[in-house]
Amino acid sequence: MATIIHFDISAEKPDRAKKFYEDLFGWKIELMPGPLNYYSIETKDLNGRKGIGGGMAKRENAQQTGIVNFIGVGSIDKSALSVEKLGGKIIQKKQAVPGYGYLAVCLDTENNPFGLFQEDTNAK
Repeated sequence: MATIIHFDISAEKPDRAKKFYEDLFGWKIELMPGPLNYYSIETKDLNGRKGIGGGMAKRENAQQTGIVNFIGVGSIDKSALSVEKLGGKIIQKKQAVPGYGYLAVCLDTENNPFGLFQEDTNAK
């Protein structure tokens, strides 16, 4: 069964959002190495066990707000076709996250955004 495996936060000022979430929840947020200005987020559950991981980046446009949950899928291509067949929309087509996999961002039938993610360490 598919489940939430990652979340992304868009922020006008990532440093301000970083401080907010670190202070509020105790999340560990660090700038990832490489050319992208992207922060990784480590969470823990109430018992201190590793929780769902996330990320944060600077908001690229005014419509990019909120927190987007990414659902792990076996095939992003098949899942994207199903999204459209069931009345949803693809708003960000499949793109590679080098070394991690592929993602796409969709809207459900109620215009709620969510992401699809297919693991593939060979993604380029």
